[in-house]
Amino acid sequence: MKKVRDETLGMWLGVLGVAFFAVTLPMTRLATGTQADPQLSPWFVTLGRAALAGVLSAIFLLVTRAPRPRPNHWRPLGMAVLGNAIGYPLLLAYALRVVSASHAAVITALLPLVTAACAAWVLHQRARLGFWLCAMAGSALVVVFSLLRASGHGAGFGFEWADLLLVGAVFAASLGYIYGAQVTPALGAERVICWVCVLALPVTLPGTILLWPEQAVAASAWVGFVYVGVFSMWVGFFAWYRGLAIGGALRVSQTQLLQPFLSILAAMPLLGEPLDIVTLGFAAAVVATVIAGKRLSQPAMPAALAPASR
Repeated sequence: MKKVRDETLGMWLGVLGVAFFAVTLPMTRLATGTQADPQLSPWFVTLGRAALAGVLSAIFLLVTRAPRPRPNHWRPLGMAVLGNAIGYPLLLAYALRVVSASHAAVITALLPLVTAACAAWVLHQRARLGFWLCAMAGSALVVVFSLLRASGHGAGFGFEWADLLLVGAVFAASLGYIYGAQVTPALGAERVICWVCVLALPVTLPGTILLWPEQAVAASAWVGFVYVGVFSMWVGFFAWYRGLAIGGALRVSQTQLLQPFLSILAAMPLLGEPLDIVTLGFAAAVVATVIAGKRLSQPAMPAALAPASR
């Protein structure tokens, strides 16, 4: 029963983290602007958001008197820095200067499947064939939905160089998530993201100061910047890393399938976009794949013979 409760709590924490992350894409778009109307530079947004989270993290670690990580923790923390603090936000910010948010959603919709594959590779977590079929079905639903939205908005879809940036962002985020989850049982979810942000400070803080914008920037861009620094880079990971750790990274990663739909819900008050029946239908189908994937995520072999997942 305790294992079931832990898995359920992990799934809900994953959903909470995804809810915070869901607003990242529109807020990043607000912060960077477009090629026609640029605001904050992608490098400033990347380094600045990590620096803001790093200052908050340093305060948190000092107030809670957190112990230093052990020597075997530094490598996964360093990988999380490269993936979550630098790689993902930088590649995403540059891509959003070139392609639309709908176009970006088509590529980043593959994040849950890639994260699950990274969990199986890095953490040696196993699942039955049914889980992988559900993961691929859910990813396919999200991709089809994103294609329909892009087509409906007249944006079209065609692979270009910015898609390589988005693919790189997906892999960077996935590896960062998994390596962060690897040390969460030992350090705690809150301390993992805090140490990740603090480790990045020697680069992010000077970079933020050097790249501070000299031109006038819209207030909405600063709002987007503060959001991605406080919530996308910091608070959201408190829930996300803990959910991955106690619920199983391979299973909880599938809650990311909900992210495009939560982004649409967030865009309603922010951008005035309507919610249509097609969106609701696809959301319901994706939720069904997440639930089915959770039920099929148990190892095929008996628990007594299965290798430890973390």
